[in-house]
Amino acid sequence: MTKRFLMMLGMVVLSMVIMIGCSEQDAGTDTTDEGNEPTESVTGSGGKLAEVMDRGEIIVGVNNTLPGFGYINSAGEYEGFDVEFGQVLATAIFGDKDAIDYRPLSAQERFTALQSGEVDVLIRNTTWTLTRDAEVGLAFGPTTFYDGQGMMVPANSGITTLEDLNGARIGVESGTTTELNLTDQMRAAGVEFEPVVFDNRDSLIAAYESGTVDAWTTDQSGLVSSYEILDSSEHTIMDVVLSKEPLGPAVLDGDARFFEVMYWAVMATIQAEEFGMTSENVDEFLESENPDIARFLGQEEGNGAILGLDEDFAYQIIKQMGNYGEIFERNIGSDSPFNLERGLNALYTDGGILYSPPFR
Repeated sequence: MTKRFLMMLGMVVLSMVIMIGCSEQDAGTDTTDEGNEPTESVTGSGGKLAEVMDRGEIIVGVNNTLPGFGYINSAGEYEGFDVEFGQVLATAIFGDKDAIDYRPLSAQERFTALQSGEVDVLIRNTTWTLTRDAEVGLAFGPTTFYDGQGMMVPANSGITTLEDLNGARIGVESGTTTELNLTDQMRAAGVEFEPVVFDNRDSLIAAYESGTVDAWTTDQSGLVSSYEILDSSEHTIMDVVLSKEPLGPAVLDGDARFFEVMYWAVMATIQAEEFGMTSENVDEFLESENPDIARFLGQEEGNGAILGLDEDFAYQIIKQMGNYGEIFERNIGSDSPFNLERGLNALYTDGGILYSPPFR
């Protein structure tokens, strides 16, 4: 009897020790104690959005040498597909597509400019990769253009396959994914080549034109845009795709609210196209009894307030900039000199892969 009692007593004491230990551990992690007060997370505070709003304009890092995507026209104005998505973001935040300051960046400068805070968002034909996401510290928004790396050669070269490039000098731009992709694909094909690296696109094209290199490689969209400079009858884009190149806007990782604003501003252009809504007919949708459309256009409150924006932010985007299809066609599609087909960049209902989550 005594032995059993002692065993029970021991178990009670052990339980009390465990309870006391747990209580002390909980007290040690109490973030309400002085000196351990929880700090407001940048991720939840929307600090960058407040900074941009206080400034009165958004600073966007862009290309200024890539016709169709980011370019300075003869009037000295920025234009192009990426440029317009910068305007989409400015419209979402300020209701004014011109509340924007463009910063032209080279491929080498672009990540440092975002990391240092020189620009608020990078929209410069930049490929989403694991390393850039996890190591460089970028937070990529929706892919605005699904691209692939291609290769251009002189039309009279007789080159049609990667094997035909054995021993060739191939030009690539530094600070991009193209050199690594090229090396991987040539190694897989068992082809020897010499990469020739250039600091910028202009010097690369000049070297190709002069015959210093036998071929040059970049995103297929970049090859097509070079026809603004090169005679398309004298050059051929080979029927090979060396990589996947999902291009889109990126912000610095760590601020969820600003990321969400970027994400849903882009998605608004896709959702509008799904609705059949354009810059020309958007006003006709204001009286719609469809609750999805009413929420989208801000006729019913909620979406804008959640993001820290005006309720009609999506309406302003479509009214001032148009839907995704309008932006695509006037810059790189059928209404442009490049006449690119939508392909993967069509809505999912039209054979592409563009798709917007619900605005609710």
